[in-house]
Amino acid sequence: MPENRRIEGPRLIAIVGPFQSGKTTLLESILVRGGALSRQGSVRDKSSIGDSSPEARAHAMSVEANVASIDYLGDRYTFVDCPGSIEFSHDLRNIAPFCDVAIVVCEADPRKLPALQLILRELEEIGLPRILFLNKIDIATTRVRETLAMLQPASRAPLLLRQIPIWQNGIATGFIDLALERAFVYREHAPSAVIDVPAGELPREKEARYSMLEKLADYDDALMEELISDIEPPRDQVFDDLTRELREGLVAPLLIGSADRGNGVTRLLKALRHESAGVAATRKRLGVSDTGAPLAQALRSVHTAHGGKLTLARVLRGAFVDNATVVGAGGEEDRIASIARMAGSTTVRLTRAEEGDTLAFGRLDHIATGETFGDARNGKPKPVIATIHPPQPVHALALAIKDRKDEAKLAAAMTKLVEEDPSLQFVQDQASGEMKLLGQGEMHLRVAIERLAGRFGIALETHPPAVAYRETIRHPVSVRGRHKKQSGGHGQFGDVVLDVKPRARGEGFQFAETVHGGSVPRQYFSSVEAGCRDACEKGPLGFEVVDVAATLTDGSYHTVDSSDMAFRTAARIGMSEALEKAGAVLLEPILSVKIAVPSEAMSRATGIVTGRRGQILGYDGRPGWEGWEVLDTQIPEAEMRGLIVDLRSATSGVGFFTAEFDHLAEMVGKAADTVVAQHGGQTNHSANHSANNRH
Repeated sequence: MPENRRIEGPRLIAIVGPFQSGKTTLLESILVRGGALSRQGSVRDKSSIGDSSPEARAHAMSVEANVASIDYLGDRYTFVDCPGSIEFSHDLRNIAPFCDVAIVVCEADPRKLPALQLILRELEEIGLPRILFLNKIDIATTRVRETLAMLQPASRAPLLLRQIPIWQNGIATGFIDLALERAFVYREHAPSAVIDVPAGELPREKEARYSMLEKLADYDDALMEELISDIEPPRDQVFDDLTRELREGLVAPLLIGSADRGNGVTRLLKALRHESAGVAATRKRLGVSDTGAPLAQALRSVHTAHGGKLTLARVLRGAFVDNATVVGAGGEEDRIASIARMAGSTTVRLTRAEEGDTLAFGRLDHIATGETFGDARNGKPKPVIATIHPPQPVHALALAIKDRKDEAKLAAAMTKLVEEDPSLQFVQDQASGEMKLLGQGEMHLRVAIERLAGRFGIALETHPPAVAYRETIRHPVSVRGRHKKQSGGHGQFGDVVLDVKPRARGEGFQFAETVHGGSVPRQYFSSVEAGCRDACEKGPLGFEVVDVAATLTDGSYHTVDSSDMAFRTAARIGMSEALEKAGAVLLEPILSVKIAVPSEAMSRATGIVTGRRGQILGYDGRPGWEGWEVLDTQIPEAEMRGLIVDLRSATSGVGFFTAEFDHLAEMVGKAADTVVAQHGGQTNHSANHSANNRH
């Protein structure tokens, strides 16, 4: 039995591609051609199976993966339409490793080439076979060979042209399949009609077919010898090579069509049926044994309004039945409450999930997205098959609840949202006291907030998060802090002398004592330190004080009235006075930011950085990424707001960055005074005072 024979059984196919390339429309057309729909819906008039959520409808874009299936010529195919926007690419990362093949929808638009490269690189790195579908051929104005040359830099693997269009008066009216050596005439929303290859197209067909065979022969010595000897290879041999080289990722075949008109869809389905691999090959790629207990992978979680949690999962091995008990890597068990086939937002109940199936499992509350689970009778499964790391957040909002009665349910709602979308983060900032939502961009967070309102009834107000400003001092001072209070009975008495001085940036707070002769008993040293730290929580400018040293040098005590609290209060009074006298300095956090952009956007990216008081330290080519550059920069945290929005605008939606704290830097001038005034600090101690002390 040849290794590249046609695979039978359920298959999982990802539909991916740049934003607005026509993925959801292609899914709709496939569902019609496969008999799952009687009429093709439209994204434009909001009648498609995919993009059916209120947020997707409102923004006319995919904001989560859409799942639907067909039975085609006796086999089951489940398609997952993944969002094209980089802000919602988490679904692609979670689902693609467990698919059998990807359909990459693209078009003859050079502006979308960087986005296509990002998507292809994701697929290449996990070894997922891919077929490109050149969409919108009905409105194309560029020759296919020119388009192929334009697209090739986005792919590491050679792009293999499988079909060429038949042109009449500048319009593609059909195509020639170079492997079948047959011609087809397009019919609107119907399978194409087979015709003889027009006589005028024969020279063009022969040339294009030979070019296809040459690329196949790069990985087949026998085919290369036949071509050199002018021997026409048998058609079966050509299809065997096409199948093997697709499955091994050696080439990426390119088919043409129009998703909007349903053109080219039947040949695409035939290619999937005959040439794509199945779950056995996916197991091999993932390192999962063919034998053993039933095993499934959770690809996505959805919390429904009335049905509870649904877990979209691929059965990698064996089978699962309704009401069976399953166990995840953590050892906690769940009973399958239902098994269903998904079609957009609707489900169809089943009683069994077979090997290769991708179905929705009800109420697996302990199974998280990305987790493996198995039949509980066989013990805990292998914990991780493919580790999916959520991307670092690039945009943040601070949240405030409009109605206080919603406070109790916000945390639970956020937990569900983050489980559905692991690229979201919800944190409580201890320093600022703010609740913050972090994610992959402006639209990403907007959709999350809309879901909180629409699904959970929680209305939020948002504003930019507070910047973690700090302050320090410029020169050393010596002060006395004294606390004396008499109110009948035991009073309160504490008296300290403190030497306070600045430390180097990043060295933090330091306390020491040089007391001699017992002027302050040792038992109160820790209380003095605590008082100094209390004063540093908010300095004269209104921010936490850092990088200072306080030394207890002298003081006095009362045998009856002195106490830990009295000395803590005295130290706080003395330290506060010292901070005011020592020349307050405002510090702002500076982040180390690495920005990745296509090379043609470099000048725009550098302008964005310098316009945000940023410093460019250098730049270099992005390793392994042709046509990309990485800028090494330092940017004040206060200038990071909206950076990703400007960056995406300048790079056709594909630029991104990583950022981490680097250091605190002194901030002076009007900008510093403005910050201090906004936080209720003493502006006369800020920028102008600091600048005067330079001289």
